[in-house]
Amino acid sequence: MGTLQKISLYLNRVLIYIGGIFLVCMVVLTCANIILRWVWVPIPGTFELMGFFGAIVAAFALGYTQIKGGHIAVNVLINSFSEKTRMILRTINAGGCAVFFSMAAWQIAKLATRLWNTGEVTETLRIIYYPFTYGTAIGFAILSLVFLADLIDTLFSKKETQR
Repeated sequence: MGTLQKISLYLNRVLIYIGGIFLVCMVVLTCANIILRWVWVPIPGTFELMGFFGAIVAAFALGYTQIKGGHIAVNVLINSFSEKTRMILRTINAGGCAVFFSMAAWQIAKLATRLWNTGEVTETLRIIYYPFTYGTAIGFAILSLVFLADLIDTLFSKKETQR
């Protein structure tokens, strides 16, 4: 395993643990909101918090899911090609995805900076947006790092890897 893959795996493990903490917070918040709705009044801003926490959970899980091969893949057609063709297709896929997700991370980070500069806050709880937007950008950036590691592995690996 190369150094870039080790760094990528470490960063994705950190993100998946943080995402897990946010997921637990989502469960606790949902249960508390349901119980308080029965007893008294619901927790104000639950909808806002669930949206922010859900974005962090999803963005932080992307890279780890890609490492583990948990995304949907259609291999029926790809497996009918020769090993060389599959390597070329994996190279194109990894390179294209690395570029796409790095550009997405860059644009999301630009949006977060704009939100920071304007001081945008939510309506109910008056929570600032930009930390969650930067978190989403980090998730996409780490996903692009995973694809970059896959690209390098595909280009310089002698054996075929299944993903």
